[in-house]
Amino acid sequence: MSEFNQPISGNDLARFSGPGTYMRLPQATSLEGLDVAVLGVPMDIGTSWRSGTRFGPKQIRAESAMIRPYNMTTGAAPFDHLNIADIGDLAINTFNLPESLRIIEDSYDAILSAGVMPVAMGGDHSITLPILRAIARKHGPVSVIHVDAHADVNDEMFGEKETHGTVFRRAYEEGLLEADKVYQIGLRGTGYGPDDFKEPQGWGFQHFPASELWNRSLHNMGAEIRRDIGARPVYISYDIDSLDPAFAPGTGTPEIGGLTSMQALELIRAFKGLNVVGCDLVEVSPPYDPSGNTALVAANLIYELLCILPGRSSE
Repeated sequence: MSEFNQPISGNDLARFSGPGTYMRLPQATSLEGLDVAVLGVPMDIGTSWRSGTRFGPKQIRAESAMIRPYNMTTGAAPFDHLNIADIGDLAINTFNLPESLRIIEDSYDAILSAGVMPVAMGGDHSITLPILRAIARKHGPVSVIHVDAHADVNDEMFGEKETHGTVFRRAYEEGLLEADKVYQIGLRGTGYGPDDFKEPQGWGFQHFPASELWNRSLHNMGAEIRRDIGARPVYISYDIDSLDPAFAPGTGTPEIGGLTSMQALELIRAFKGLNVVGCDLVEVSPPYDPSGNTALVAANLIYELLCILPGRSSE
């Protein structure tokens, strides 16, 4: 019997019952003894189009009840080798974005100082900036794998410097990341001009537009990124709108022509062996997908991320 926390089995308690935690893991009120903390950041006050991501963590948790602990494809059994628990939601201020970002940053300082790896369920993408601030204080500037339809490098939006569309410009300006080790995957859609993506490429960001990834496996590309990063600490930020709306319609800023769910799995699995120091899955907006399929995809991608964390068992 494992000494680590295990999800409740569907053979012990029906999947439609039990605790409302991620994969029905124990909910922890203390960080003591944990290797990984799964947490929700139920916030959408940083978004510029469709709101609703404040409901993302709750529905991701609900859909995660379907997931079993052993990965039949990769052989990973993360709950046998990492002590993982759901620590609940951060108590953000839903009327104040700057205050919410401060709360996130302070909360992450506490999680990281306890030696626990954070895995966040968003929430809109603005949550990643305070997370990277705390990550950089712990690990120094990090490599970043950013899977998204959008580069999120605006200078400002409606005069605001901290929003879901300005995250990676601020992170670059603040020295939170290694610019030549930032990989933005799945970029697509329309823009305001031909130079929208050129400036971050000038900083060193590496771009992988969705149109160049159509109808191909992402395993080799992921493996090349893994070799390029090497042993450096890396943060993975996964925006669900990187997927085509056919696979994930429940998001705030959908763009057609995106990745498939199969490519999403290939990509994450190709990152096995990286020195991952944290990750997030953001922009799930349940009101735009009553079926729950977007949250189901998100819940499975979080599980796949758990399967590649350092310390996981894999064939």
